[in-house]
Amino acid sequence: MNTAVRTRAEKPLMSIQLQLKNAPKRMPLAAIKAIAGNASEMLVDVRESMLAPHPRKNPPVFTTAQVADLCRIDRQRMHYLARTEPDLPEGSLRHSRSREFTLAETRVWIDRIAPFVKRPDGVKGKKIAIGNFKGGVSKTTTAMTLAQGLSLFGRRVLLIDLDPQASLSALNGILADSEVTDEQTVLPLIYGDVDNLDYAVQSTYWDGIDLIPASAALFGAEFYLPFKQSKEQKFQFWNVLNKGIEPLLENYDVVIIDTPPALSYLTINAFMAADGLIVPTPPSALDYASSTQFWSLFSDLSESMQEVAPELDKNFDFINVLLAKVDHSQAATHIVRDWINKTYESLVLPVEIPTTAVTQTAAAEFGTVYDISKYQGSLKTYQRAREAYDRFAEIIDQQLVALWLAEKESE
Repeated sequence: MNTAVRTRAEKPLMSIQLQLKNAPKRMPLAAIKAIAGNASEMLVDVRESMLAPHPRKNPPVFTTAQVADLCRIDRQRMHYLARTEPDLPEGSLRHSRSREFTLAETRVWIDRIAPFVKRPDGVKGKKIAIGNFKGGVSKTTTAMTLAQGLSLFGRRVLLIDLDPQASLSALNGILADSEVTDEQTVLPLIYGDVDNLDYAVQSTYWDGIDLIPASAALFGAEFYLPFKQSKEQKFQFWNVLNKGIEPLLENYDVVIIDTPPALSYLTINAFMAADGLIVPTPPSALDYASSTQFWSLFSDLSESMQEVAPELDKNFDFINVLLAKVDHSQAATHIVRDWINKTYESLVLPVEIPTTAVTQTAAAEFGTVYDISKYQGSLKTYQRAREAYDRFAEIIDQQLVALWLAEKESE
């Protein structure tokens, strides 16, 4: 065989050998444990790096002007009250003349001075579920920022993380893999070991917000609840969370529940417990299509619940659609926004949460817009994001106040 023919014959062989060399390595199921371990260790390192020099999250501090604004008074009035009301926190000197206030001190000012209507005596707090069956639509950020925003209206908030991915817990500086046991989640309630959730409540870095964290173990509820329902005809799988929350409602103005991105048994429990439902919906074509599936599945669920429990009389005090992750630089945004407004009409809240460099930076640092004491970038960009979240919290707070007053009036 001449050289040219031999070379042509060797090329396919060399190509096969190269492909075999580049073949992916087979991974046994047992290898997943090592991958999970590496991921958990890296997440701890990343968090400590992002939160350095503090191993835990710290709340923001507030200037005199910011506290005055939160209390709806001018700085002159605040200075007067600081001199004449000795029980009000005086903050600490930051420089020779300016003062700064901790979150806890700021909330004392809000509680004492701000003109916000307080929850009437004898009226219980309200439960709000944040839901959508698609991931990546900003459910967890919505839950966290709403809690933070409401706390700056003087509200006491309980967050419940029902998502096994535990993103809401992470936003509170708690890592599910290494810092949350099964007994700290809703699981003991689900399994019937306790009759209320008081055991699982823990304080957070943010004054006024408590948390019931999540972990991957919550997947167990998806097997246990249907199993128990099949064994006990009188068992109400959809009412377990509601019963567990009820004894806590005297202590909180609002309970905010972050749900998994699926129509799971935990999601059903959250929806059946909730007085109000907020559905974050980004104005993109795929998210819009997914939202229509959400309502279709939710409708099927409602009909199924009526068949399973004909005596069930479930009403929502409000259902809101929130335009989230709004990117005005995308050409389709305005078109899809119109679709959403025409589809859901009065359900759509009159506020949009924009996608900005501020929100993206905060998310990368396990935080939200509210965690920023002083933004290093464009002040205008920060204010645009912050004002949107403030307005969102204000609208929800107004709904809560109206519900409380109506309930008190009906007594």
